[in-house]
Amino acid sequence: MENFSEINQLPTPERNTSSLISHAFEMYKGVFWYALIAMGVYIAGSIVLQAIFGVDSQEMYTEMVKAGDEFSAKDLLAIEGVKSYYGFSGLFGWLAAPLFVGLVYITSRYDSHKPLQFKDLFIAYRQNFLNIFLYSILSSILIGIAFALCFFPGLFVAPLFLLGYPILLFENANAIQAIKKSYSIAKSNYGTFLGATLLGALISFAGLIFCGIGILFTLPFIYVLMYSAYCAYLGKPRELTGE
Repeated sequence: MENFSEINQLPTPERNTSSLISHAFEMYKGVFWYALIAMGVYIAGSIVLQAIFGVDSQEMYTEMVKAGDEFSAKDLLAIEGVKSYYGFSGLFGWLAAPLFVGLVYITSRYDSHKPLQFKDLFIAYRQNFLNIFLYSILSSILIGIAFALCFFPGLFVAPLFLLGYPILLFENANAIQAIKKSYSIAKSNYGTFLGATLLGALISFAGLIFCGIGILFTLPFIYVLMYSAYCAYLGKPRELTGE
């Protein structure tokens, strides 16, 4: 069981889309290098998986572009090692979720003018790991189903999960409690959550326009936005001070 202590904190963002995005931008500037490290660790893990299963994503992408509309999902899965790679890649993504939850924690420390340490990125592997892992599986499946039905339903479902990771980290909730609480708050303030999530996603994926490599610098923004939304609707979190 974790112990907590109240800390002196900065004013919370207002409960509107522009304030959430602005607050997240300010936070992101302060934790940028930690966000980059988190992405570096994630990309390194993905590269290792590709090497293990003999999958060359760049070559695969080139073949898809050459084939155009003639290239199907069946053709993709027919490539040697791809099925196994995607299976383990999904598992790796779920196991990597606590790493980005660690970025949420680092953001909270930066917001409170607390010293930041590299080890803080990995706090979620010690703090409520199993529930974070389970939540990652459940939320990705639910959002994935919504996107599979049609692209637009996925856009409308994703905002309902915006608060899940901060709730798991700061309140030590279980996965189901986090889903229910995030859903309840987002449903009651859906316009703001939808606007913030859509803008946050656009910012996070904006790096793709820079030959794809820019995603390293922008993708983690959505996790910082989760922290800003948590502050606005649930107040600044209490600091984890030990186990």
